[in-house]
Amino acid sequence: MGCLLLVAVESAPAQGQVPGRAGKPAAPVAKVPAVKLPAADPPAVRTKLAQAVSLASVFKDSEALAVYQDVLKTVPAHYLALWQAAVLSVKIGSRYSDETRKAAYFDVARQYADRALLIQPKGGESNYALALVLFNQATLLPAGARLQVFRDIRAHVYLGTEKRPDWPEAWQLRGRWQYRVAHYNVLERLYSKLVLGGVPSGGDSREAMANLEKAHQMAPQNIQFSYDLARMYIYQGRRKRAIALLREAEKIPPVTSEDLVVSRLCRALLPPLVRANARREKRLARQNPSVPPIMPATTPASVPTPRPVPSDTLSRKQ
Repeated sequence: MGCLLLVAVESAPAQGQVPGRAGKPAAPVAKVPAVKLPAADPPAVRTKLAQAVSLASVFKDSEALAVYQDVLKTVPAHYLALWQAAVLSVKIGSRYSDETRKAAYFDVARQYADRALLIQPKGGESNYALALVLFNQATLLPAGARLQVFRDIRAHVYLGTEKRPDWPEAWQLRGRWQYRVAHYNVLERLYSKLVLGGVPSGGDSREAMANLEKAHQMAPQNIQFSYDLARMYIYQGRRKRAIALLREAEKIPPVTSEDLVVSRLCRALLPPLVRANARREKRLARQNPSVPPIMPATTPASVPTPRPVPSDTLSRKQ
């Protein structure tokens, strides 16, 4: 059984995947976590790992995944190749609208992440990779199974930030998980208490925002961080903070089609907030004439058109 599983994971084809964007020397590079190549690896393996890192940095995710899969054929227990393959599989799978294909990539990613966790149970990368897989798999599950997955994620998201505090994506994932758990509805809380032994500890809106703020501070040009944080501010009634953050997001040039989708979502959030804030300022001005009202600001009419890659947006369940 174990051998069959190993073969199934390593033979997962890179062909048929959504192609990444072709890179050019002057093209922007992806923000990826610092990767230290193991010194003990044979030269041929180190060359392949360096090639995979380079491909991922120019958004060639499918090609990078294929190289990591090639490394795993030679070194099945290679920790770096396993957790990177898990993260890339989730990233590629998330781009599909078809749930069958999406689930297939997530299943393969889960196998990679489980194997990485066996090698380093306390590793920040392996725990982050598994938490990322589970968080995305949860979007495809029925309510009860989804809540169980959210319970299982907790230990991994905390270990991810504890062991890799320099990784903004780990803080983002922790914040998103905390916010989701903090906003369980009545039925979700009841099911968790009766069936799962209780609501997972750690769900807190303020801590979630603090963790997303940390991710945003570490990577201010990541428009996805800006969008996630702005939505949290809106849900918590922090309108002025959301407006300031979204105005900053307007200045971030989209690099990929994924960025463009999120940029448009940010732009759609801003005008209603500005109008609502202007109405509030007018009410305050009527109550206190000495305070001048704040006029709404206009937003740019367009954003740059990026080079196309498959879109990757957040699921409603996330």
